[in-house]
Amino acid sequence: MAMRLVAVGTRVPAWVTAGYDDYARRLTGPYRLQLTEIAAAHHAKGTDRNRLLREEGARILDAIPGEAFVVTLDVRGRMRTSETLVQDLETWMRHGRLTFVIGGAEGLSAGCQERADDSWSLSPLTLPHALVRVLVAEQLYRAFAMLTDKPYHRGGE
Repeated sequence: MAMRLVAVGTRVPAWVTAGYDDYARRLTGPYRLQLTEIAAAHHAKGTDRNRLLREEGARILDAIPGEAFVVTLDVRGRMRTSETLVQDLETWMRHGRLTFVIGGAEGLSAGCQERADDSWSLSPLTLPHALVRVLVAEQLYRAFAMLTDKPYHRGGE
């Protein structure tokens, strides 16, 4: 059982792909991380933001396995320390398939927010959505290292 990361955006800078791939490659066993990219809604002058959110939201929801435990990445979510992420990750994984969701430039639709079982904020700052992929993969690898006693996390020492 692998974890899934559903992220809006199919054209990200090479450094994002390299960073994400580096951490995702380190995740093994039940902590494997698979990326599913969702096409962003087409932004044009005068486009209705709510329509864009609904379109992206429908594509995101279609990419989430029906039985998945869903954690959205949202500035309004709960911030976690590395240690509390480890605890939450263990809890989340007991539910079965685990899917993390990163919205697009407009955020997450109401449908995606309603589908979420939990919500995680990486920072009160607004972060580039492509960068969030790298940060999530790194934090999941850090939690994995802490759970499996790998020498990566040195916080608090």
